Amino acid sequence: MSKLKIGIIKEGKTPPDSRVPIIPSQCKFIQENYPVDIKVAPFLGRCYKDEEFKENNISLQEDLTDCEILMGVKEVNIKDLIPNKTYFFFSHTIKKQTYNRELLKACIAKNIRLIDYEVLTDSKKKRLIAFGVFAGMVGAHNGLMTYGRRTEEFTLPRMNTYFDYETAVKDYQTKTFPAMKIVLTGTGRVGSGAKKVLDDMNIREVEPKDFLELQYNEAVYTQLECDEYVARKDGSDFEKNHFYNNPLAYKSIFKPFTEVSDIMINGIYWDNQAPAFFTKEEMKDSSFKIKVIADVTCDIAPVSSIPSTLFASTIADPIFGYNPITEKEDYPHHDRVIDMMTIDNLPNELPRDASKAFGEQFIKSILEELLNENSAVIQRGTVCKNGDLGEHFEYLRDYIEG
Repeated sequence: MSKLKIGIIKEGKTPPDSRVPIIPSQCKFIQENYPVDIKVAPFLGRCYKDEEFKENNISLQEDLTDCEILMGVKEVNIKDLIPNKTYFFFSHTIKKQTYNRELLKACIAKNIRLIDYEVLTDSKKKRLIAFGVFAGMVGAHNGLMTYGRRTEEFTLPRMNTYFDYETAVKDYQTKTFPAMKIVLTGTGRVGSGAKKVLDDMNIREVEPKDFLELQYNEAVYTQLECDEYVARKDGSDFEKNHFYNNPLAYKSIFKPFTEVSDIMINGIYWDNQAPAFFTKEEMKDSSFKIKVIADVTCDIAPVSSIPSTLFASTIADPIFGYNPITEKEDYPHHDRVIDMMTIDNLPNELPRDASKAFGEQFIKSILEELLNENSAVIQRGTVCKNGDLGEHFEYLRDYIEG
């Protein structure tokens, strides 16, 4: 039986990402237990070094053109796309992101089968592989870090200065946080990751009603379900599936939380047609009390759940100020601004932990599907193939046509 050749590519996006979809020991396991041969392009920027792949008997080679399948993490530069291959990466095209339209068009023109991790789902549309937990973990940490810088009441190092999350938790136990209110939106992977960090920081969770009505002399947070930040416009009872299928029928009811919260951590999956949490006009009002927004969701305004997410910040420069009056970027940590943390590759601040967990999910849920020519999972995740859109992505037709 011939072996399937998989190549792990260099990450070419700027700034570079140090994560890897499969770590060295997992590559070794796959080669020893499946009809798969793995090659790795040398790359000094990875969190797992080339030597670690060599120690696990994984071949390093610059040229991966002999591999049928090429795996990365972030978007591949158009100039680096090899025609007639299958690629796995997060393409950031499925929500019609304008900044990646040319990337998808290039994949179609080059007869590439593009499989996007974000849409690899089971029959119930539940995602099978994601970095979301780690995005939430780093997002929550960075939200608190930003508030500490703003108030100068406590200090948190950057998450990427810790060797791993276990080291971060040990440091959390040495910290004392001031009285503050943190509102966390989302209960999926991102939300659960953010919740884990807040719990590990020994910040107390309270019910949304108490969060709104009571004063506390300690740091507290509340985690909101969908029905606590949106409601039907016609006044009917909230139904989660109805909301998911009919987001235009809903309005935001988040305003009371803007009036009592110090920090917002946004960890929802947002549909382009769903209501934003608040408007730019509402952010101008003196009743708007939020001082820090950690937008893990990071959809870029004006099509976004947070209208002040003007752009994605970076790990090198994580925070910018949003001035509600001018509606523009400003210097952070001033009374006139809301501090925005909008990094779009947050798991890269915990790259070893995140890469290991991602590879485990790939082996558990995706690898055997990849070896099955008739896999419905792979079919659902195929954004384009054979020089055209995949069958589940016909809705992108107007997007690729501009």
